[in-house]
Amino acid sequence: LLIEQFVENPQNKIIPEGTKERIRRSLLERVSLEGICRIFDISMPWLLGFMEKTFQSLPENLHASIIAENDEFEVLVLEVDELWNFVGNKKNDQWLWIVMHAETRQILAFHVGNRTKASGEALMAKLPIDLKKSTLFYTDKFSAYFEIIPWKQHSPVGKGSGKTSYIERFNCTIRQRCARLVRKTLSFSKKIANHIGVIKMFICNYNLKSLPV
Repeated sequence: LLIEQFVENPQNKIIPEGTKERIRRSLLERVSLEGICRIFDISMPWLLGFMEKTFQSLPENLHASIIAENDEFEVLVLEVDELWNFVGNKKNDQWLWIVMHAETRQILAFHVGNRTKASGEALMAKLPIDLKKSTLFYTDKFSAYFEIIPWKQHSPVGKGSGKTSYIERFNCTIRQRCARLVRKTLSFSKKIANHIGVIKMFICNYNLKSLPV
């Protein structure tokens, strides 16, 4: 007599914490979601739910360690840049706006949106007010920056000046490490929430790895 046993939810299995940590690390590399499912023998619904919980747990300060209370005569130098990407298809442009502290290479704020003044303002709004009091912003010559940064604190420069070299290097790093941002890739984001979540996760991890000694 053949007795068949059925499981109500075959994917309702316990995933060890060590495996979950390895899955988190995999999300930071150029591995597709389907690839992660195959490697760790997990279902796509489970992975998407795990990603959502992981993204929700990320801190709003991005693990940045810059102290807002600067010396009265010290000028904080920040580099600002934007990076093209897309969600769903290449007609759905999304731009990654980033602010980096030049001295420590910490990413202080980011915003994903279109390439307009409104997105630039959303980026600047994420910087602590105290942090913007004695700050010099180096940017490229994109017109939106002239509208969102006070002219006394704004220094627009060309790519060859070297004044935005750190943030340009970070752009190369995140584009090479994060499959969703590679220019020619099959691993593009289909949902804006996951797109932003993976970017935030990458930046938080980057900031932890670049903490000042």
